[in-house]
Amino acid sequence: MNKTRTMAKEENSEDKRKDPKVYMKLAVEVMKKSIPERKKKDPSPYVGAVLIFPDGTVETAYRGEFREGDHAEYTLLDKKHRQKDLTGCWLFATLEPCAPGARNAPKLSCAERIVNARISDVWFGIQDKNPKVDHGGIDYLIENNVNVRQFLPEFHKEIEDINKEFMTWANMKNDEEKAKKQKPQDHLNERAEATNIDSLSDEALQKFISESGRKFEPKSDEFLQELKEMDLLEYNEGTKSYLPTGNAILLFGKSPRNKFPQAAVKAKVHYADGKTGAETFNDALVLIPDQIEEWLKKVLPASIDRSKFKAQQVPSFPIEVIREAVINALAHRNYAVDGAKIQLEVFPDRILVKSPGEPVPPITIEALNNFSATSYSRNKKIAFIFNEMGYMEESAVGMDTFRLMRENHKLPLPIFKYDGINTVVNFPRTTEAVRGIIDNKSIGSLNKDELSFFDIFRNHKPISKVEFAKQAGLTNRTAERLLKKFTDLNLIRKQGAGPSTTYVINE
Repeated sequence: MNKTRTMAKEENSEDKRKDPKVYMKLAVEVMKKSIPERKKKDPSPYVGAVLIFPDGTVETAYRGEFREGDHAEYTLLDKKHRQKDLTGCWLFATLEPCAPGARNAPKLSCAERIVNARISDVWFGIQDKNPKVDHGGIDYLIENNVNVRQFLPEFHKEIEDINKEFMTWANMKNDEEKAKKQKPQDHLNERAEATNIDSLSDEALQKFISESGRKFEPKSDEFLQELKEMDLLEYNEGTKSYLPTGNAILLFGKSPRNKFPQAAVKAKVHYADGKTGAETFNDALVLIPDQIEEWLKKVLPASIDRSKFKAQQVPSFPIEVIREAVINALAHRNYAVDGAKIQLEVFPDRILVKSPGEPVPPITIEALNNFSATSYSRNKKIAFIFNEMGYMEESAVGMDTFRLMRENHKLPLPIFKYDGINTVVNFPRTTEAVRGIIDNKSIGSLNKDELSFFDIFRNHKPISKVEFAKQAGLTNRTAERLLKKFTDLNLIRKQGAGPSTTYVINE
């Protein structure tokens, strides 16, 4: 703390301020008075601010109190107390104060005004996800020796609820900004150096032609022109020749890994007797799905551990589901992650597919786990070609394939995670396998049947007691007992009351 603040605290040694929780509650109440901007297209946040002097004096302000668009902190510090010494005051704001650069010059940000006013302590309600702020206000305050804390969790939901429209907009803008910064895939759209049309595989090109219903010869002028129109080839006027882009080399190249060493699928099977088998698929991307399918047909039946499970308890896994996951990985992975390959591992009790990179915004792990993820690819050219070949759909059909695992194949639903490098999808082959995949200690207390019944909630849809009993094939009394157990273990939570009560997974 600087010398000025130390002196101020000595002069105000008798601090008459109350428990901070009192001011948090007041800030939330003041927030509700906010006046949205009528002429602005983007939604305005509801913000309440409370200033507390060491002598206990309290002053409040809300967004738009004196003029539409005026921030609550600006109204409080500049319009109401411009002439007062605010050294050592506390400030409570329901939304993170805006960061330097968030406002058009010569306007100062709220964070800068707070620092200039020598306010010692700031409490904020929730973080502002607007990319112009996005923790920048908090960081600036901390860097300038302001003590920063957040409101107690009990106030967060009320602030979020009244700001739902603003938060949705801010999150969308934040995702757009992140997407703009993720430019490493641009090299795939550019010419692949030291390659030419002979670098493309006739087999791969013919595969695309046949599967997409086209009537060309693999390297005919008409077909090459079509690939140029798809931005997969460039045309050199000087040499009168077509030159492949990075995407073309990945999709149709004779040796894609010469340019992209990470462009491969590493497959491994762990047999029940402890032995393993491995295979690497490094051909053109359009050839890999069928190669993977043939490999799976060989290893899946042999990977069942018949010493521990009856044959009917460990069904031979539906190959089309794994094929779908591998195709998604090929189309959506981050090819800029050097050295990271797609991994497919088959275990006796589970199968996993690892795809390098995080899900590309707006897709999230949460959306994947509740099977609501939209169809959005990091690699649009690859996704387009796969779609033309019928390998994948432009709509989110893949999500339906995964969501219906229980209904169509009597298997547990898949589980998605991000391990820091890869987006991982786990396909449990047995109910017991779920226990070792889900990060929740309470799962360990469930027996096999209870695990199976709990899996019903993993589609993330609210389910009533009657619906649960029907899907599980249980009596109402047994269903009620299980619902209580799952709720007590914090695995699911209640929604609503009375006859309209439903239950939803608690993740």
